[in-house]
Amino acid sequence: MANKYYEPGVERATKVQDLFATIAPRYDLINDLQSFWLHRLWKRRLVKMAAPKPGAKALDLCCGTGDVAFALARSGVEVVGLDFSDAMLSVARHRLRTQAGGSVQFLQGDAQQIPFPDGTFDIVTISYGLRNLADWEEGLREMWRVAKPGGRLLVLDFGKPDNVVWRSFYFAYLKWLVPLFGKIFCGDSQTHAYILESLKKYPAQHGVAARMQAMDCENVHVITLLGGVMSINGATKAAVYG
Repeated sequence: MANKYYEPGVERATKVQDLFATIAPRYDLINDLQSFWLHRLWKRRLVKMAAPKPGAKALDLCCGTGDVAFALARSGVEVVGLDFSDAMLSVARHRLRTQAGGSVQFLQGDAQQIPFPDGTFDIVTISYGLRNLADWEEGLREMWRVAKPGGRLLVLDFGKPDNVVWRSFYFAYLKWLVPLFGKIFCGDSQTHAYILESLKKYPAQHGVAARMQAMDCENVHVITLLGGVMSINGATKAAVYG
């Protein structure tokens, strides 16, 4: 049976909007449970790779409830968190009231049409969002566009392990166990069955790395986490054009 939250093409954004409106109140709790709290470590790794410096400007796309945006801000970075889900942004703004230190603002917008000029940010990150875009390649192009020359681009998302046996166990976990979190906490197993559905149609770490290579990027690299269950793609925007 097709997942009701996954629809390729022009209807993709509407379906994903419906998904996050449903899961927003329990999003952070379910992330902790389904990842055994490891997502917090992976996000810290992402922020460390971003090498934030006081006074730098960062854009966190598909910022969700704000984990990465807040972490970057605590390093003295001026951060904009962008997300198209009003429900997720409501949670982020509520959390903002209790966060100490740093400069963060949250805006509603489309990661495929980022509302900032070319070359605005020193750091552009996206966590668990590129896979959800109607056109992930356009998302990468937009990340590249708004980054300054020499700026860092970082993508954290579900990966596809190279080891066939490990991948089969991982996909079985996503197919049979992860949907239970959606059923228990959101009343709908399809909210989290969506993860596997979307991952099957996503090129994951190797496809993202290949696209970064084809763009005007340098230092393209992939960090595999938990045997490729998760991955961080990193690159810098070329500082000199030829």
